[in-house]
Amino acid sequence: MYTTKNFKTKKALREAVKAGETVRIFQPGGFFDPPEAASDFTGTASVEGPHYPQPHTWYATVTVVDGVVTKVK
Repeated sequence: MYTTKNFKTKKALREAVKAGETVRIFQPGGFFDPPEAASDFTGTASVEGPHYPQPHTWYATVTVVDGVVTKVK
C-alpha cells in the first residue's frame, strides 16, 4: 500500500502525521483513481515508498483510524 502523498522518507511521513496532516492510504493497481482505504477503516496496514516507479527505500506499519493514518511504527 501507499500513502496518498508520495513521501520520500519514512521520517517525512512520521513528521506529517505528527503535525496533524490528513494522510490516507491506498492500494495501487487500477487504471483509474486509486482506491483509498474506506473512510470507516480502522486497523493496521503496511505501506511503502516512494511510489512506483521509483525504487522503494522505506517501509512502515501504520495505524489507521477512520481511514486516516494516526501513527507510524
